Amino acid sequence: MSKIDEMYMFEALKEAKIAFEKDDVPVGAVIVHNGRVIARAHNQIKLLKDPTAHAEMIAITQAAAYLENERLLDATIYSTIEPCAMCAGAMVLARIKRLVYGAEDPKTGAAGSVLDITGHKKLNHQVSVAKGILEKDCAGLLQEFFHKKRALKKL
Repeated sequence: MSKIDEMYMFEALKEAKIAFEKDDVPVGAVIVHNGRVIARAHNQIKLLKDPTAHAEMIAITQAAAYLENERLLDATIYSTIEPCAMCAGAMVLARIKRLVYGAEDPKTGAAGSVLDITGHKKLNHQVSVAKGILEKDCAGLLQEFFHKKRALKKL
């Protein structure tokens, strides 16, 4: 695990904490291009009433606007959780070079857990994947969020 990957994952965790505070599933993402953060986002599904308002999707949109290009060549996306099929597909379509994520998602992960969209050989682009960066911190935030949700349901 590189110190650079840890540094940017801390930035993604900051975004996830914002989602947590806003009562949305705490997922955060940042996109780095040429050593600079060009996009940062957190889940806004509840706020926007939009099932596609995942942190990764919002960050990809921001990065494309910043670069004024639909191709995010040489960009790395940092996400606190393994992306779902929608987000992994968007990464492939955007030609993102590298995905770095924290916690695996054994229910909907599409970077190797349930599906492997990012590395599927029949697609015209594959995304290099590094996993488990600050995994305990990323998973812990998600566990805390869902623990609180379950406790509130019992009331």
